[in-house]
Amino acid sequence: MPDPLHSANVIVGVTGGIAAFKAAGLVSKLAQAGAQVTVAMTPGATKFVTPLTFQALSGRAVYTSAWEHVESHDPQHISLARSAKVAIVAPASMDCLAKLAAGITDDIVCLILSAIDRRKTPVLLAPSMNEVMLDQPSTQRNLATLRADGFTILDPASGWQACRTVGRGRLPEPEELVEAVRGAMG
Repeated sequence: MPDPLHSANVIVGVTGGIAAFKAAGLVSKLAQAGAQVTVAMTPGATKFVTPLTFQALSGRAVYTSAWEHVESHDPQHISLARSAKVAIVAPASMDCLAKLAAGITDDIVCLILSAIDRRKTPVLLAPSMNEVMLDQPSTQRNLATLRADGFTILDPASGWQACRTVGRGRLPEPEELVEAVRGAMG
């Protein structure tokens, strides 16, 4: 049976958090599986990993702003959303989750996701943050809203965190994220 990732257009959103370094492994593994990976990054994400890293791994332009890469008569976020077979945000920061739950599209990641028809194209969110942030009532409300809105929420892993604590909130390993993307395409 052919791999559903082969030749599939996959959007990878990267938001600001230390776990952004793991997104590089995700992009690399998706590209190795034959996916056509397009990366979009929030301004915060570019502070942790450079767009050049993702360009080298994906072999494609990286989107960091709604005001660049005008390639057609369609606004870029619309054309990217229409072409996507699946999208994943890894890591999905507390800020990103709040914006998506409230319909705020002031960064390229949220803007692209707002244009995806989730009835046809799965959108996976991989929350990654300190356990206290993850357990905040506002974060839990936002996750419940996002589930109800048709997003697929991936469970965070547990373990050592950059804040020098152990707990839930880690971004799953790239191999697990690839399998989640593959499974969503099923």
